Amino acid sequence: MKRLLVVLLLGLIAAAPALAASGKTRHVVLIVSDGVRWQEVFTGADPLLLNDPKIGGNETPLPVLKQLYWSDDAKARRKLLFPFLWGTVAEHGQIFGNQNEGSIAQVTNPFWFSYPGYNEMSSGVADPKIDSNQFGKNPNATVFEWLNGLPAYHGKVEIFGTWGTFHDIFNDSRSHLPVRSGSTLVDPADRSPRGRLLRELYETTTPLEDQDPMDSFLHVVLRDHLAKHHPSVLFVGYGDTDTWQHAGVYDAFLHTAHSFDSFVRDLWEQMQSMPEYRGTTTFIITADHGRGSGPVDWKDHGVEQPGSNNVWIAVMGPDTAPLGERKNIERVTQSQIAATIAALLGEDYLKAKPQAAAPLKSVLAGGAAAH
Repeated sequence: MKRLLVVLLLGLIAAAPALAASGKTRHVVLIVSDGVRWQEVFTGADPLLLNDPKIGGNETPLPVLKQLYWSDDAKARRKLLFPFLWGTVAEHGQIFGNQNEGSIAQVTNPFWFSYPGYNEMSSGVADPKIDSNQFGKNPNATVFEWLNGLPAYHGKVEIFGTWGTFHDIFNDSRSHLPVRSGSTLVDPADRSPRGRLLRELYETTTPLEDQDPMDSFLHVVLRDHLAKHHPSVLFVGYGDTDTWQHAGVYDAFLHTAHSFDSFVRDLWEQMQSMPEYRGTTTFIITADHGRGSGPVDWKDHGVEQPGSNNVWIAVMGPDTAPLGERKNIERVTQSQIAATIAALLGEDYLKAKPQAAAPLKSVLAGGAAAH
């Protein structure tokens, strides 16, 4: 009997570090706003773009635009554009990527555009073979696919986004992940009055790009889904910010970035109001790539637009110490997001994929002193 007790105690002691590492997080949401530059995140509306009559107020009168988003103080300016990110996430979590403060967050893939970025953040490894947004089915298993293969998360991992290419990026035909994106975002099988209305609006609204719905559709669909279903792990990809920047319409981009911030706030408040998620949910918020600078290169991204490899990452949840805006720290990378998602849930992604980048230690339970 004594020998049995000793064995049990040794087993508990051995298991204690793993249990402690898992913390309180039971649900993780990765939220991406496509192509949002670190410059706007950390300094707000760009004065060079805002005050250029050919760029700034394409449709919105410049005085109105400045009333909404301008202050001479960069910290006040960024909070006007992203009030939830700076009023809540940065206060209660951590945010990386302000290069003016010695915080570098970058992609590691060599291309600096969307598909390589989404693959990198979700698989933990940059793949030089993925050199086009039209690459096709992703050969790499993502952390979402891996988690869905574990008994604890099987059937509890879901993908939502505006970009139809997410079907390829998360390889739904192989991974069997439910991917609601592009033309499949709005469920045609939903014959409820609200479902029929959403379908009608989608079919009669001129899309900004291809057949991809606007962010507002994604947010409504996601809210309705969460009210009825309770996935443990979510990917949410908003796309309007990238579209308006490519179009060179800076005022529309600012409005859309501000709306994205309100979507994140609304999603956080909804989930915190639900007993299934309250106090056990962590948000990771980021962009898939950066962009160039100046009156022309801000519109695009890729190796021809220097700076497109620079991104930002924000994390808030019950296990993430409220260290706020990180300054003068070691470089972090987009590739660390995959293992961070798993580690927040108490799972070791590196054991399954040793080549993946290590998690962001400071955002994990007990990891505040790591950086």
